[in-house]
Amino acid sequence: SNDISKGIVPFYCFDPRFVGGDVTTSFGSQKCGVRRAKFLLDSIQDLRKNLEKNGSGLVVAYGKTEDVLSQFCKSIDAEVGSTEEGVGIKPSVVVQEEFASEEYAVDAAVRRAVKNFKTGAKGSLDTVNAATLYDIEDLPYDEGVKGIPDTFTPFRNKVEKKCKIPLPRPVPRSGSLALPMNAVVKSVLSGKSPNNAISDCSLSYMPTLADLGYSAEEIKSAENPDPRGVMPFVGGETAGLQRIQEYIFDKDLLKIYFDTRNGMLGGDYSTKFSPWLAHGCISPRYIAKQCKRYERETGIENKSTYWVVFELLWGCYFRMFAAKHGDSIFSVDGTVGQSGSNKQWKMNDKFLQAWKDGKTGYPLVDANMRELAATGFMSNRGRQNVASFLALDMNLDWRYGADHFEQHLLDYDVYANWGNWCAAAGMTGGRVNRFNIVKQSKDYDKEGDYVRHWCPELANIPTKSIHEPFKLTQFQQAEYGVRLGVDYPNPIVRPSGYNTKNDGRGGGGRGGYQNKKQRGGNNPNRGRNQRKDMSSLKQGSYNFE
Repeated sequence: SNDISKGIVPFYCFDPRFVGGDVTTSFGSQKCGVRRAKFLLDSIQDLRKNLEKNGSGLVVAYGKTEDVLSQFCKSIDAEVGSTEEGVGIKPSVVVQEEFASEEYAVDAAVRRAVKNFKTGAKGSLDTVNAATLYDIEDLPYDEGVKGIPDTFTPFRNKVEKKCKIPLPRPVPRSGSLALPMNAVVKSVLSGKSPNNAISDCSLSYMPTLADLGYSAEEIKSAENPDPRGVMPFVGGETAGLQRIQEYIFDKDLLKIYFDTRNGMLGGDYSTKFSPWLAHGCISPRYIAKQCKRYERETGIENKSTYWVVFELLWGCYFRMFAAKHGDSIFSVDGTVGQSGSNKQWKMNDKFLQAWKDGKTGYPLVDANMRELAATGFMSNRGRQNVASFLALDMNLDWRYGADHFEQHLLDYDVYANWGNWCAAAGMTGGRVNRFNIVKQSKDYDKEGDYVRHWCPELANIPTKSIHEPFKLTQFQQAEYGVRLGVDYPNPIVRPSGYNTKNDGRGGGGRGGYQNKKQRGGNNPNRGRNQRKDMSSLKQGSYNFE
């Protein structure tokens, strides 16, 4: 058909306000590090490939989204008008609904652009929500998202009881996403329109990392992943689906997830789905459906098979929390505001840099920060500890921590990242988890394998001292080949709750090194304290529509 009203144009724009080597945040950090940029490029390339297999395609562009779409509409309208006088286009744009201010501002600008690219244009922009586990419209609160509680547990309890997860939509049938067949529209989409082609915008255009402004050194680091990382991460739906199949079905790891999820070494202690979730390559509803499928096919339904869905609900909650509270999740006083917070945050550039570089003198913190810098990934247990250390032990403005994570995380999600950091700093009004770093080290890295992996200068220190190198005598330092203050830093602060006296129990905390049989998994670094913590977490339930 030559009808300009027929057809769908999948479109993605690399916006220089969000991605680029020289794009910085208000805190001065790179807004999107090169590793996440590469994962994003991988994902867009894979999306284009899959759309083409479906009989469609993907227009990729570079520039401010509203400017590119405005020019895009003008170009098509001009071509159509030149051959069919009096006929123009009325673009209808559909995007994922967002709630954070920067993303929302772009949506508003695009809405204006498609409405006003010419006099009487009357284009439209509509939003859809496919990023949450439950539909926002189904929330069991009279005020909708504005009525959700400010703590997770009551939200979880009510939503799980009152709501059902919508089934994920099926893969579009072949040809259902067909591009417009109108000849002049096709010429603009292909970038071959003689008069109205748009630079860096077509069905074949794809920028490189260099095009996006990343340096040769940065690109080399992204294209040659650090072998110490937990696993290689390749962006795109194809790789994301492969990881789901591998973790849940091929390796049969779902049934022990609850017991292994606090690990820090290797690819399989947790699902590692988060980078693909954060980029929209896979959906939380699809993962939940696969968990339910596993339960049905194997007959195994336990705390572990539920807990993956529980973790997905956390991500859903933080998106809704942001929708309720708006920009306050980015404020130094968080959602409690100045009236609810008497916290006086400090700023110490030396301490902040030591934290970023993994040179605080606390091995668990340092190992995690080095892993983040080298790979773009960090375990959930690590994230909680380094956030607690920065905000509650060093008393530094927590937003600098959230900003650093924004730069480096492969799985950066604006809602989960800033919501979690705001909560870790005690700025959401909920319970504050103040971690004793040394105790956490002994509970979750019992033998010190993780610390030795990322802090090789500590490799020769015996297990009983690996998490407290600052207790070593001069003789011991010489014996183990590490000089405090030279090879490894002295502690920059004394964490809260730290006991300067050795408790005489082998450095394992309360029972941390007792070799008892471990139930429900093969995680050798899971001590008794960790098992006790986990047993207090209650299993819930979930159902589909």
